[in-house]
Amino acid sequence: MKRVFVAILLGAFTLLAGAAPTAPVPQHRGSPTTVSGVYAITFNVNIASSLPAGAAIVCKAQIVPSQGGGGFMSQQLAAVPVETAAGLATVSGATATCSVEIPFSWTVNSGQSGVSLSYEIDAVGSSGSAPLLVRTSAQQGIGEAFPASGGTASVSFNVTF
Repeated sequence: MKRVFVAILLGAFTLLAGAAPTAPVPQHRGSPTTVSGVYAITFNVNIASSLPAGAAIVCKAQIVPSQGGGGFMSQQLAAVPVETAAGLATVSGATATCSVEIPFSWTVNSGQSGVSLSYEIDAVGSSGSAPLLVRTSAQQGIGEAFPASGGTASVSFNVTF
């Protein structure tokens, strides 16, 4: 009898652990609307520290729709679209330039007016045959407005390494 109870208990735990989580009912802040365009992002990197000979500089950027107002407790817990892009910088002496474009097309609530942009700049060297991360600079949560429908928003950052 004890084994049957334990088996039932374990079966119930397995069933609960494997169940798909349910998201709270979304808080509507306006009717759905489609937004689309491109974020053209340029990174101007000032290389102030020494990097190993032959090191490459890689830039990465990510955008997600801004959740807008209300703070943490009122944000809906639902799937959020994420768009990312990466590029390799052109290095000239103590400066480097890297550009990426992130196209997007999302359905958002009409009250949402932009994105939260994050970026990371990495210096990558090599140690034998394996790549080696030498240095990283990153920034998160940069608010940017949506471009005009179907348009391009040009954004640039000056980063010191």
